[in-house]
Amino acid sequence: MSECTHNCESCGENCPSRTGGAPASLLEKPHELSSIKKVIAVVSGKGGVGKSLVTSLMATLMQRRGYQSAILDADVTGPSIPRIFGLKDRAMGDGEAIYPVRTKTGIETMSVNLLLEDDTTPVVWRGPIIAGTVKQFWTDVVWNDVDFMFVDMPPGTGDVPLTVFQSLPVDGIIVVTSPQELVSMIVTKAVRMAQQMDIPILGVVENMSYVICPDCGKSFQIYGESHVEEAAGQYGLRVLGRLPIDPKLTAACDKGALELFEGDWLDAAADTVEALLG
Repeated sequence: MSECTHNCESCGENCPSRTGGAPASLLEKPHELSSIKKVIAVVSGKGGVGKSLVTSLMATLMQRRGYQSAILDADVTGPSIPRIFGLKDRAMGDGEAIYPVRTKTGIETMSVNLLLEDDTTPVVWRGPIIAGTVKQFWTDVVWNDVDFMFVDMPPGTGDVPLTVFQSLPVDGIIVVTSPQELVSMIVTKAVRMAQQMDIPILGVVENMSYVICPDCGKSFQIYGESHVEEAAGQYGLRVLGRLPIDPKLTAACDKGALELFEGDWLDAAADTVEALLG
């Protein structure tokens, strides 16, 4: 039978939509030796808003709370997770499975840069190959007793986000945005895709929200007045945190020392994620 077009005038009589049958699940099984309790995707409607930073901070916070965190870097053409954590080792395999690389505090990570001989080599692949690679990070990697896996998503709503939402049992989405006027568009895109895929949105995190003057200690919104509360409120979403523009945080990422960060900006987000375990 041909693929359903959702146009009942052209469908055959045996189409599941006509007969009431449920469509087959597209979820992929993880490796037989893996154990993963909760999967959280970190998304945005555009690039450059700090998804990788939020992903890394969330994984670090949950690790500090005594949980086993993991990061699946689905941003194949712009992988930055290994650099943020200062990872130099390569992911190893034995013909049966691939094994993630652990950060200094034990966060399990898998990224295409952990498979390349030179992490500056560009990944010039077509969409289906990239999507297939992300799927293999789920099916071929042995994830050991993971409580929370954070998926660092590429921007937009293309092949990879669709693959992740269809193939992985995503328990919730964290939307990352910035203070500019584009925030409404970013949140709307994320909300609509989540609704189409029937995945709950845990809340919104605003990055580059403000900067603290090192001399007077005052907070300044250098990108203008924030619109995140308004945009989130349109869809009944919570604002889970606001990240500042902090030179120390930037330096920690550049040095591969993010796990040493100090700050309570995302504590509410961590509380929300922790609640997923019931």
